Amino acid sequence: MPYSVARRLLDAFPEGAFEGPASQGRTIYPPSTDGHRRMLIARRAGRTVEQRIHDTRVAADVPWGRARHLVERFPPTRGESGSGVGALYHGEARLDVLALIYTMIAEQARSLVPSLRELAWAAELGQETAVDIVCSLLDRTARLMLDQDLSVLREQATTALAAARVSPHPAARDHAERLSAMVTPHIPRRWERLRLDGVFDGAGQILDALLVMAEDGHAPGTRVRIAAGPHTGATATIISAAWEPTGPPRAYAVRPDGVASTIAADPDDLVVLAFRAQPRQEI
Repeated sequence: MPYSVARRLLDAFPEGAFEGPASQGRTIYPPSTDGHRRMLIARRAGRTVEQRIHDTRVAADVPWGRARHLVERFPPTRGESGSGVGALYHGEARLDVLALIYTMIAEQARSLVPSLRELAWAAELGQETAVDIVCSLLDRTARLMLDQDLSVLREQATTALAAARVSPHPAARDHAERLSAMVTPHIPRRWERLRLDGVFDGAGQILDALLVMAEDGHAPGTRVRIAAGPHTGATATIISAAWEPTGPPRAYAVRPDGVASTIAADPDDLVVLAFRAQPRQEI
């Protein structure tokens, strides 16, 4: 999607002003009381042309540059006070997880990785949405991979990294060597610790927010009201999105306020709420 088109769509639904079914509209950066995150996002919006070009060059460098770009583009936050939702877009190793997924795709399905020529052309435009377009199939595949059972993902990662370690490309070998510590049997608890720390969830939320840039949809952290089912009328927070190979999210995982677990909800059964700031309670 060209940047000018994306800008018009964003203007049609200003952040915090849209209220309607979650099957419509777009929320990329959910409004919140997290002032630090708002400051980081505003700072990025004020970058110079030179800074934007630098950032798009980083974004086009698969796997590490793209992973680093996305982690910086969608910073961590927390659920609103009273929602019961903790950290979102979080996890100290989320950059490594994203880089690992992109490395796996490069080894298992190289055709999904854009050519260096395509990436270089998009990077010089200085518009991250241009790089997103070129990487759209790569990014969606990365998100779908994170929906797999983590034991299966670890087996695939081990195989992919073993192949990458003997690649004729020095950069690929270096990446594989660095990432191998995540899956090596000599450190059996590392993978489990990543799961318990919610790093895979955080990486998935980053990709959720990225994918709604090109599709109608609502990023994790968006506040909604449940309009059907046993929790009808309850306010809730979108935690993650469920994707098909094409199109907008087919469903959302949402956490009703005061409930300890998430539920699956159809987009038509959720109403996106216009943001009404609630002061955070000091603990």
